[in-house]
Amino acid sequence: MAAIAVVDRARTAISLGESHFREFKSALHGAPGQKTLRTLREISIDISQTLVGFANADGGELLVGVEDSGEITGVDKCSPADLEVLQAAPVTHVHRDTPLPEVRRSLLDLDGRKVLYFSVPKSTRYIHVTSDGRCLQRRDLETVPVAAEAIQFDRQEQKSREYDREFVDGVSADDLNLDLVRAVADQVMRGMSVEKCLQYLGLAEYGLSHLRIRRGALLLFAKDAVRWHPRIQVRILKVDGDTLKTGEAYNVGPDQVVSDNILTLIDKSWEALRPHLVQTKFDKAARFEQRSIYPELACREALLNAIAHRDYSDEGRGVEIYIFDSHLEFVNPGALLSSIRVDDLQAGKGTHQSRNTNIARVLRELGYMRELGEGMRRIYELMNVNELAPPNISSSSSGFKIVLTHRPLYSERDQLWLSQFDQMDLDREQKAVILLGRDGRVFSVQQIWDAVGIVDTEHYRKLVDGLMRGGALIKTIGTDAAKKAARKKKIPFREFPRYAITVPSAKKEHSRVEAVPARNPTQELTNADDVRKQSCRVFVANLPEAMTREELFDSFSFIGEIAEIRFSVIAGRSKGYAIIEFGDETAAAKAIGANGLEFEGRKLVIRPDLPREQRPRAK
Repeated sequence: MAAIAVVDRARTAISLGESHFREFKSALHGAPGQKTLRTLREISIDISQTLVGFANADGGELLVGVEDSGEITGVDKCSPADLEVLQAAPVTHVHRDTPLPEVRRSLLDLDGRKVLYFSVPKSTRYIHVTSDGRCLQRRDLETVPVAAEAIQFDRQEQKSREYDREFVDGVSADDLNLDLVRAVADQVMRGMSVEKCLQYLGLAEYGLSHLRIRRGALLLFAKDAVRWHPRIQVRILKVDGDTLKTGEAYNVGPDQVVSDNILTLIDKSWEALRPHLVQTKFDKAARFEQRSIYPELACREALLNAIAHRDYSDEGRGVEIYIFDSHLEFVNPGALLSSIRVDDLQAGKGTHQSRNTNIARVLRELGYMRELGEGMRRIYELMNVNELAPPNISSSSSGFKIVLTHRPLYSERDQLWLSQFDQMDLDREQKAVILLGRDGRVFSVQQIWDAVGIVDTEHYRKLVDGLMRGGALIKTIGTDAAKKAARKKKIPFREFPRYAITVPSAKKEHSRVEAVPARNPTQELTNADDVRKQSCRVFVANLPEAMTREELFDSFSFIGEIAEIRFSVIAGRSKGYAIIEFGDETAAAKAIGANGLEFEGRKLVIRPDLPREQRPRAK
């Protein structure tokens, strides 16, 4: 057997495309057919920033001379001296006090063109910065600036990060379940050998005479997993009541332990957990029925999170799931990484770091995981969709815990208010709007968008029209009067409160309130001004940090009616950009024509707000 050739690794990377672990950079710029070589300084900066970002995250590989699309354009316009300069960039353009670890670099010939290949492992020794002091980190498909303190970790965390990357002596491929490895190899590239797959995923490396296996490969694929890790397991405990007692009052009933390699453990432990997620009750016809009391997908995500991100360097404990009468607790060894905060997870910001780099990479290749940080957001979304209280998460030196409950999302007071609309058989989004009007509150269009999390205009239209047709949603003020009042208050039109909720007459017969498509203009109930229009939005940048929302409104209200402002602030300071939607396209065009408008000596950048898929990608 031979070590996987770098050229094969590069071809595999190009076929898979850019990801959290892969980046392509072009050495050229200019229009098609007129491309010229970028400056060596620009390319060197790209190389250093990308490799620093990879090292500060989960490692990765960079190909210079490959377009984002995967087209190989090469670095053939570079002279031999130029190529030496670029290959030295990981040293010359990285701060000397934070040298990158084990950078591999090769000049390859791919399809008759020269391509520069770099790879760097995940770093646990330094927080790396570029030669000009920029601290960057890879997050999904981008390399972004981060605060250095966000990457700090203590010695135990360093040990836990390195655990799955350690080589284990006395291990051969025969100690692995090769059928599982082949399944992964076929996912990466059809026909790839077991040895190449293990090396490509960073789970093995060819030594002087034989293939050396990392601990991550054993955790994922071992035939006898417990031989290599005594607590590679999920323990499921059924507790009688809502609290765990000790001594004579110990109240744990069935106690099941599932052990195996990670890929098998995920499915076996899930099958053991599933029966505990349902309850048997009498239905209205006095018949027994089984119904799920927890969203299965949320529970599976919590289980996967525990297995994928636990601290495997703690060999004395495994993942534990406590099944109480009122809730589930998923507990895994290891606190959150120091770069991740509970507040960020609760706010839906997610995380783009993995303690177990190699394990997370394989689970992503197989589709168990999506983008890093997606799982926790999905748990919150699934609980919300099922009208259940949000998860409770906590992190301490003893481990990380996710608590799921089957307690309703709504308070007793909310439920009492909603019960007056039972005859309308509301869905979750309609209930969210109805709750805005509890206690006689008058609310705005913007509050509807925010409460439901709407991003689609037609979605909003159907929701509002359905509630208005059902008699529950009414307007309290005319459109023109509301606009006039909004201008007087110096707020966007959509933020002015003008909707209210009325309880439908009990005498009326109501069926489920459907989201009625508003295709016929004569039937439309929603004001055209309530509906978001991409063509009416402009993006404004280079705003002063001290600028307030009111000042932004004043600066642009002379152009035309402002329907909405999205203005981000951190710690009371503007992020420097905003999105403004005007009442019509004429005003938006006029604003774009004012590009370069000065505010406090700064020239504002004003351009159309393009859909996400059409925006230029930051390199």
